[in-house]
Amino acid sequence: MKNNYKPQVPDMMEAIFDVAYLFFDLIAAILFFVFSKGNTLFILYGILTLTLCGGDAFHLVPRIIRAAYGSNDKIKRQLGIGLQVSSITMTIFYIILMYVWKFTFPEFKIPVIIEVIIWISAIVRIVICMFPQNNWCTDEGNMRLSIIRNAVFAITGIGVIILYLISGNTYGYHMTRMVAAIIISFGCYLPVTLFSKTKPKVGLLMIPKTCAYMWIIAMGLQLLF
Repeated sequence: MKNNYKPQVPDMMEAIFDVAYLFFDLIAAILFFVFSKGNTLFILYGILTLTLCGGDAFHLVPRIIRAAYGSNDKIKRQLGIGLQVSSITMTIFYIILMYVWKFTFPEFKIPVIIEVIIWISAIVRIVICMFPQNNWCTDEGNMRLSIIRNAVFAITGIGVIILYLISGNTYGYHMTRMVAAIIISFGCYLPVTLFSKTKPKVGLLMIPKTCAYMWIIAMGLQLLF
């Protein structure tokens, strides 16, 4: 680490936010499992939350360390690997969110074409994320692959959005809020993945993106209690 490094206030505030977010996810996951009473829907919500927490921890923990102690080659590598892992787990998150929809609204039948689109786009994205050509651990990355993998990811997200539009306000659950949360998360996430390496300040959009995911988890907690 840099001996003369002094933590910057904005970086430390972001680090505190990241720690709070990871603890929120962890506590929410425990609540889902403890109070699920064997209900598949809430067990799924628990798995969804753990997937979110575990995947994001891979890149947030190095960010927290970097904020406190400064950067070095080891941290840069951990951040790169963390971004790769979280890109994969975030894709899995949306597959689980599809099953959450199925168990929340069992009387609705998922359109076959939507399910096929979600699965195929998710698998394609995960495969693309595995390519070493993504250059996860370099400052340059790979803009072409970044555009491709995130365009495919957007298709997955749109598929899930359509599901929550189909169910609307059934049972008075107001799960159309899920549509708003997903749109906010994508609206903040895509500019970060495309431009954060060249324009680091764009990375601040990760805060509202993270809040959108906390909102998704909070909707599940609201149903639980």
